[in-house]
Formats: sequence, structure tokens, C-alpha cells
Amino acid sequence: MRKQHPLKGPNRFKLGVFSMNADGGLAMTTVPERWRARWEDNLNSAGIADRAGLEFLLPIARWRGFGGLTHVREWSFETFTWAAGLAVATENIGLFMTVHVPLVHPLQAAKALATVDHISNGRAGLNIVCGWNPDEFAMFGQTVGDRTYDQAEEWINIIERAYQSREAFDFAGEFYDLKGVVSRPPSLQAPRPVTMNAAFGAPGRNYAARHCDYLFSTFSEIADGRAHVVDITNRAAEVGREVGVYTVCHVVCRETQQEAEDYYQHYALECADQGAVDEHMRKKKEFANSHDAKAFTDYRQRFAGGAGTFPLIGTPEKIVDDLTEIMDQGYSGAALTFVNYTYELPFFCDRVLPLMRQAGLRVN
Repeated sequence: MRKQHPLKGPNRFKLGVFSMNADGGLAMTTVPERWRARWEDNLNSAGIADRAGLEFLLPIARWRGFGGLTHVREWSFETFTWAAGLAVATENIGLFMTVHVPLVHPLQAAKALATVDHISNGRAGLNIVCGWNPDEFAMFGQTVGDRTYDQAEEWINIIERAYQSREAFDFAGEFYDLKGVVSRPPSLQAPRPVTMNAAFGAPGRNYAARHCDYLFSTFSEIADGRAHVVDITNRAAEVGREVGVYTVCHVVCRETQQEAEDYYQHYALECADQGAVDEHMRKKKEFANSHDAKAFTDYRQRFAGGAGTFPLIGTPEKIVDDLTEIMDQGYSGAALTFVNYTYELPFFCDRVLPLMRQAGLRVN
């Protein structure tokens, strides 16, 4: 019997693991314990998250890295095959695939997504990304266009229609001209697996309002988060929909506050891969509308620590206080990253999750 997707489960504040499929995760650091993203590492950490009851695993789609001493994120697993492998090795956790719309044909995506949904018994999810990195697009002989969300509109419509239609159909659009389209089997989830999009600008958020179940958004300070929730809530309401809002955080959780802050300074300041940080910040600022402006001027450590995401640094109690505050801004959950998932996830799950249950953020 097909299970309810974990993101539709009873916990008030959902938790997932982000960027585990890529070298470094989100951290740009030279410490020897940095994440290497070998397959056995992914298997181990996915098992930890699954057994602990976390709701989802969310991979990053990267085709090349950001240089520096570590060539961070140059090594990464393709997300459809990564999710298929982990679907067999896990039992309950949701498995997302992240796809760059212009680089993957919608029928290829439809077939692969449905395959993972069947393997996982309805636990698949799709993270729809239009892409921003010109060097990655150049690898495919393409350039980043200014109408990628218009293309994404046709892209998702083709996938949904392919799942719903029993008969072959033609599709004549501006970006796709398809004849005799079929895609069987359809996904187990109807009308398609749960979808998410990470968008900061208006075109991406309008797209999420029309087609996604969840939007991921970053903020520089927790108090800034409510504005993002209100924004996407209003956009979704205008088209008669509801969209849950999530964020991404990098985590250093230790027994004492001083220990956590010392380690954060060690890996994200003293041992930061400065060349990779410079390249990542330059490209994000120039090509991607993904952060508040002050993130680039005031929070360089956060780019080394977790690609500009919000830091959760401290004791288990401090982490729960911060997550509670994030939830109070209207967020439905967070995707988390660590310097080393296998080393740090067990402590987080053992110490933080019980406190979240006591605080009413989670029931299991």
C-alpha cells in the first residue's frame, strides 16, 4: 500500500538533509573531516536520517564545482540515479531529485521521476530548478536564457499531462514541439510527485505559486523570514493555491555554545577555502538572485560555512530555540547541512529531535 508522502506527515516543523550528494555539502572548507560524498557516505547518512524520522533528502544539482583548493562540489552524484539508489536503501524518508529544466527533456524527467516514485512506493519529490551558472550551461553547449521560467511552465505541463493522459498526445509550444507523447507508468502520486522550487526573485516565486507545493527561501536574519512567507503566500492565494515555505540552514551543534562557536570559526574562517568562497560569491552575486544583498557584504563566513544559508550554531537547546523562531515566522521546515553528515547527524538526531518534540515542533 502506498504511503503518504513524508512532507504531508504530522510534524509541525519538517526536517531534511541538503546537498549530501555533493563534495563538501554546502561547506567550503579545507578541514580534513570535510564531506567527501562517497557513495558509502551517502548510504550511511541516508540511513541515519531515515531511522531518525527526518522527512526528506534533498540533493543539489551541480555539473562542475567552484574551484579553490578543494574543487568543492566538483564531485557530485546525478540526482535521479542517486535517489533511485537511496530509495532501495531507505524505508520512510522522502527522496527529492533536483533538475535543471533547460538541461533535461521533460519526457526524460517524467520517466525517471515516475521510476523513483515506484521504487520508493510514493516517496519521490521533484525540485525544479531553472539554473543560473553560465559555466555549467556552457558544458552542455547552452547559455542561460532570460525566459527559463516560461520554458519551465511548458516543461511541468508536459510532465503532468503525460502522467494523466491514457492516449498519446501532441504538444506544440514555444519551447517544445512534441508528437505522440506517452509516458507510462505514471507516478504513484497524483497528479505528480510533490514539487519544490528555490526562488528569491519574482519570476521564480510566481512559478512556485502556480506549480509547486513548497518554496525554499533564504534569509539573512530570522526576523527577515516572515516577509518571504507572506510574499509567497499572497502569490499562491492569487491563483487559488497554498504553498509551504522552507528554508536552508548549516548546523554546528555541540554540547556547549563555546565549543560550537569555536568549531564554526575553525572550519568557516580559519580553514575556509578562500578561493572557492570568492568564486561562489562572485557567481552568485552576478548571476543568481538568491540572497539578500547584505548576505554578500556582511556574512562571508556564512558562504564558507554553508553557501550563504542561515547558521544554526550552538547547543541542542539553542538550535531548538532558533528552529522554533523560524517556525514562528511561518516556515514549515528546514533543510540542514553539516561539515560531515555521518559524524554530526547522530548527535543532532539524538539530542535535538527529543527537544523539538518537547517544544511541540514534532510529534515523532
